[in-house]
This record gives sequence, C-alpha cells and structure tokens, in this order.
Amino acid sequence: MKKQIMALVAASALIVSANAVAAGDAAAGKAKAAACGACHGATGTSMAPNFPNLKGQKDAYMVKQLKAFRSGDRKDPMMAPMAKPLTDADIDNLAAYYSSMK
Repeated sequence: MKKQIMALVAASALIVSANAVAAGDAAAGKAKAAACGACHGATGTSMAPNFPNLKGQKDAYMVKQLKAFRSGDRKDPMMAPMAKPLTDADIDNLAAYYSSMK
C-alpha cells in the first residue's frame, strides 16, 4: 500500500511539472527561436546531420535539455553559450513553440 501511494505521488508530480512546461508562450518562443534557426533550421528542421530537428520535439524534453546546457550539466561547445543567457521563461516559451510545430 505504501509503495502504491508513493507511486501515485510521483506520478502526480510528473503531471504537475508537465503542465507547468505546457504553460510556455509559443508566440514568444517563436520570436526567441530566430537564433536557433541558424543550426536547427528556420522551420525547426535541420539540414545539417549533426544538429537535431526541434520541430515537434516534446516540450518537457526540450526544457530538460536546455536547462542542462545552461547549467553545464550537459556539455556542448555550441549550445552552452546559446543556452547560458536563457531565462526559465525563455526555455518554456521555446519548448512551447517547437512542440507546437507539427
């Protein structure tokens, strides 16, 4: 019973955090995404094989990765300086924008 309650609490926390991510402003994200287009493509689809597509990416994944680049937990010489100045709101907005693209 204790394990079931803990599992429900953990699942609830995931749902709450996923809803918080979904609160980003896609229009603001589109404006911020201009800098992303150089590597990830103007439409979120990269022409370069070493840069991932962002179009349709899951928002929670994007938030996690951008925050990891910003903090230095995830290392990349191209992404670190791009992510460093992003605020939490910027990250949520970018995630909302790219995840809304179909």
